[in-house]
Amino acid sequence: MGLAGGGLVAGIDSSTQSTKVLVVDPETGRVLGEGKAPHPVTGSEGARETDPEAWWAALREALAQTGLVRRIGAIAVGAQQHGLVCLDADGRPLRPAILWNDTRSGPDAARLIDELGGPEPWATGIGTVPVPSLTATRWAWLRRVEPDVARRTAAIRLPHDYLTERLTGRGVTDRGDASGTGWWSTLTEGYVDEVLALPSMQLDPRLLPAVLGPAEAAGTVRPRVAAELGLGESVVVGPGTGDNMAAALGLGLRPGVPVLSLGTSGTTFVVSERRAADPTGIVAGFADASGRFLPLACTLNCTLAVDRVATWLALDRDDVAPSAGLVVLPFFDGERTPNLPEASGLVIGLHHDTPPGAILMATYEGALGALLDALDQVGSCSSGIDPRAPLVVIGGGARGRTWQRAAARLAGRRLRVPRAAELVALGAAVQATMVLTGEEPEAIAERWGTQDGTTIDPDEVSTETLVRIRAARTAAASSGLFGRSFS
Repeated sequence: MGLAGGGLVAGIDSSTQSTKVLVVDPETGRVLGEGKAPHPVTGSEGARETDPEAWWAALREALAQTGLVRRIGAIAVGAQQHGLVCLDADGRPLRPAILWNDTRSGPDAARLIDELGGPEPWATGIGTVPVPSLTATRWAWLRRVEPDVARRTAAIRLPHDYLTERLTGRGVTDRGDASGTGWWSTLTEGYVDEVLALPSMQLDPRLLPAVLGPAEAAGTVRPRVAAELGLGESVVVGPGTGDNMAAALGLGLRPGVPVLSLGTSGTTFVVSERRAADPTGIVAGFADASGRFLPLACTLNCTLAVDRVATWLALDRDDVAPSAGLVVLPFFDGERTPNLPEASGLVIGLHHDTPPGAILMATYEGALGALLDALDQVGSCSSGIDPRAPLVVIGGGARGRTWQRAAARLAGRRLRVPRAAELVALGAAVQATMVLTGEEPEAIAERWGTQDGTTIDPDEVSTETLVRIRAARTAAASSGLFGRSFS
């Protein structure tokens, strides 16, 4: 089942703060080479931006670190979703990319909802109700705040599209990442003229990339680019996809298996046989990268919030004590779920004798509480969550002892922590293999053993903690402590 000539596959993860590359044996799934390079994020007061040229430079550096560039026969890119990349007529970025966690487009999201007639037509017709992270809201913001840049824009790309186009010269995307824009529909599997024509949008569809199928090659690496990167001739490039879709490919997820991803942001998702349409806006009704769907909910504040509190308190991450009724709502960067882009963090229930470790524990619980509530909604909007399946926990936090124990305790179910690391890059490698062999991703992932790992049972179940967190969140929102909501 290997590639002709014994070629290897490479998966790229261009995430918010760095680019990772894995070079993998397509027969065994063994990772033979790795590379990682950072790229900067700039901005304050809600702004989060990166120069797309930094992504390319990081990709080049991370590839070189693997030491196996000449043996790569196929490559695919998984990348952070939703980012807006505006290109001029020569394919050069007109400004830094606006990233997924930029919250400045909150008013634009609210305006777009109203212009289409409310949340219901967005959910039923597109699959996702606009929140400040969606690409469509970034374009509306750009037209309002930087109209000259909008007028000069000759092409719009997502982060993974930009890198794929640099490799192949083709302006293409995939259905998974396209479903996170707000202008591509999981119902019609195409761009939506009605959305593109909204007063806040006024977007010519010719600026958008073509949407490829799950195993459709984007092309081959251009000779000039191959020479720049040190690649051999005729390296095939997969369609690429968004980071969450790539992680699902890397795991070979079957429908009904729930996932909790604990990273800088937190996400929860499940592969579904039917599309999701959630007018509350909690669940984004994404497509996946296998031809099915990936209902997903995302929070902005997860491991980074816990690390920040630990730093403030001069504690190690695992220096926790029972929270004992204390509630921390760690919405330090605003929040996406619940949709509170102007929120700040709150600590509720402090006493003179509250130990620092209790505050840290409550921060873990506050971050997990938002995610687990979102998981319930994901289940109700999908073809269902298998009650017998363990909760698969991935991301940097999945390796943390306190994250594991707190997640099992609050979820009240068995956890599965895969040994496989860098699942986005691994999923991109799965996609590269799909393009070359025609295999289904589940078969590839099963052969590679990507879900093998540790099983963790809860020491106890503490549903009262979730009840307390929900009550605190509701009270704070109703009293206006979080600022304005765009729900």
